[in-house]
Amino acid sequence: MSVFSSFKKAFKSSETANFPNDLESLWMPFSANKDFKKKPRLISKAKGMYYYTPSGEKILDGVAGLWCCNAGHNRDPIVEAIKNQAGELDFAPAFNMGHPKSFQLSSKLCQMAPEGFNHVFFGNSGSEAVESALKIALSYWREKGKEKKRILIGRNRGYHGTNFGGVSVGGIEKNRSQFNKFLPEVYHLKDTHNLEKNAFSKGQPNWGEELTNELDQMIQNHGSDNIAAVIVEPVAGSTGVLIPPKNYLNKLKKICVSNDILLIFDEVITGFGRLGKSFASQYFDITPDLICLAKGINSGTVPMGAVLVQDKIFEAFMNKDDKTIDLFHGYTYSAHPLACAASLAALKLYEDENLFERANELSKYWEEAVHSLKGTRNVIDIRNLGLIGAIELDPMDGKPTRRAYNVLCEAFENQKTLLRVTGDIIALSPPLIIEKNQIDQLIENIKITLQQTN
Repeated sequence: MSVFSSFKKAFKSSETANFPNDLESLWMPFSANKDFKKKPRLISKAKGMYYYTPSGEKILDGVAGLWCCNAGHNRDPIVEAIKNQAGELDFAPAFNMGHPKSFQLSSKLCQMAPEGFNHVFFGNSGSEAVESALKIALSYWREKGKEKKRILIGRNRGYHGTNFGGVSVGGIEKNRSQFNKFLPEVYHLKDTHNLEKNAFSKGQPNWGEELTNELDQMIQNHGSDNIAAVIVEPVAGSTGVLIPPKNYLNKLKKICVSNDILLIFDEVITGFGRLGKSFASQYFDITPDLICLAKGINSGTVPMGAVLVQDKIFEAFMNKDDKTIDLFHGYTYSAHPLACAASLAALKLYEDENLFERANELSKYWEEAVHSLKGTRNVIDIRNLGLIGAIELDPMDGKPTRRAYNVLCEAFENQKTLLRVTGDIIALSPPLIIEKNQIDQLIENIKITLQQTN
């Protein structure tokens, strides 16, 4: 029985007799809706390393859901924590009110964070974490009496969510081209992708440190007194896994410090073990001023985002009367009780099972496995760091993105494997619980798919 047939059978009833409406009513995000609804790829449950279709077919998860299910799927301690919390406290207002787990989680995150991060601001997604960080950065300079510092600098091919702030500092053209309104005074550094110099690099590529010179030039053009912050992903994930060149991030940090500019790390993807450390900041031994988090914060179980805030920034807002609001920003569901409970359980699970250390130990095996695809049909580059990987494909003539999209569909249908594609790049980020034999199976499934897909 096909996936579509099993889904149709499950939903065919007197209440859903007009079956096409069961699919048509949903406008799916970042999706080719028309093509999907002709032959839907549906998942109805999950456990450990696998999703399951409505007909019971097991699907190997090569992307941790969407970069987020770091502890694997439906882990009992997290599930129980959510159930218990729902039965105890379903919602608590976050404005001038609080609940114990929000403070408990804040303390735990600060213990995990680099030195100097002793405050957390919660939202509900990576997009909201970025939006919050940008507003905090701009507000910080106003609090310091430097209101001219309004310029924000992002990077080409950067992804910082889909809210207006994130899209403004982001640099993925397709995410911008449908819209014609962005934040003013935003500039973009060049991305670090260079196939001629860095193709098939293992780990951090050697070339690219000199790209930071562009930031020096921007500072010269606009003046450091006018620049509020630089925001980058330590590893650019959603654009197709762009690994930072050696010493690139170090130089960005040095330039920002020298010119009194805040550095924001968007660690929505790299946070919580993806590189074998709690945060990429620790992996690269670079301390930014703000860190954006989401996804792995509770292994993808309940929507949640957060910003780790350096003490100097937080303290700048604490100069008001005790009964005055210090930051006019927040969300209805900030630090939602279910999200906090899920996060506390996930962080304990990461710790109990040493999943971050495990990711570090597996990284070399992962590297060799991913790079074994070199020479496979249409592969023009392979990149990796930690438990992240990317396979870049030669685009079809006149049909960019089509080859990778075909691979996504074929891998799910014929190899029972979930992949993530962006442009003509296959992006990989398996749950941190993956075993070596599952790595082997994932790579073999990709190889077969590439050999059989136009």
